[in-house]
Amino acid sequence: MTASASGDEALPEAFSQALARFEEHLAGERGRSAHTVRAYVTDVEGMLRFAASRGTSEVADIRLLDLRGWLADQERRGLSRATLARRASSVRTFTEWAANRGLSDTDAGSRLASPKRGRRLPSVLTADQATQLLDLAELMADDPLGLRDAAMLEVLYASGIRVSELVGLDIDDVDERRRTMRVIGKGDKERVVPIGAPALRAIDRWREHGRPSLAGESSGHALFLGARGHRIDPRAVREVVHRFVREVPGAPDIGPHGLRHSAATHVLEGGADLRAVQEILGHASLATTQVYTHVSVERLRTTFEQAHPRA
Repeated sequence: MTASASGDEALPEAFSQALARFEEHLAGERGRSAHTVRAYVTDVEGMLRFAASRGTSEVADIRLLDLRGWLADQERRGLSRATLARRASSVRTFTEWAANRGLSDTDAGSRLASPKRGRRLPSVLTADQATQLLDLAELMADDPLGLRDAAMLEVLYASGIRVSELVGLDIDDVDERRRTMRVIGKGDKERVVPIGAPALRAIDRWREHGRPSLAGESSGHALFLGARGHRIDPRAVREVVHRFVREVPGAPDIGPHGLRHSAATHVLEGGADLRAVQEILGHASLATTQVYTHVSVERLRTTFEQAHPRA
């Protein structure tokens, strides 16, 4: 059995100490979210277990050959290219940190190549499907939870914010006069995003006629609440999105991130500037936003081929 499959065995002491320090570095110095830190640590721990199975017990003794062997072992287990690329990136971050901290004389991971990811265009709703989705949510908004669900769907599609940003919204983050929302994104970076009148109306209905029925001592200033009055959990938001999207004929099975993709695609198709969309979405790199131009071109090509008599 490879070490990658034998996760119950204790790590060598030096590995455990280095992993704990790396975790503190990610959370404290780099300000990564708890979810991101957990993903990095899990990836690096898998690599360390593999290295330990080959007789290595010190960070300084980890070599490029160990890292390549570990990545090959992951590939044999059938992991996707995207997952392999992410895990390789986590390990490169660790080896760079270890070299900077003096735990190793060399940065073995600097020459670790990642499998190239295949470009997979995100699934998105058409504009008509998005309209059907929101009309359905409004039709079902006849109780507190229905009012909340309608408001969440309107906000996700209107603003293109992430589900983590949605659940983090407080009541005061919504500026009705300016039609904007204050959002805390990745790395605790704050940005202001525009939001349309339909979404603002849905928020108002939820705050006035829905939220008071669920609010309690644990609610605080959270804008969106779960059934028990706590700040809503991302999993609950995903369930809501999937449940409503399933009712839209022909719609792909998407979650909150799919609504984000849809919003960005539709804004670009409407003529928005790519850099403006980058600002709205909170992307650090314009290259991340450019995937939506590919979505628009693919949709345009499909429409052309279906409609043009000589396509």
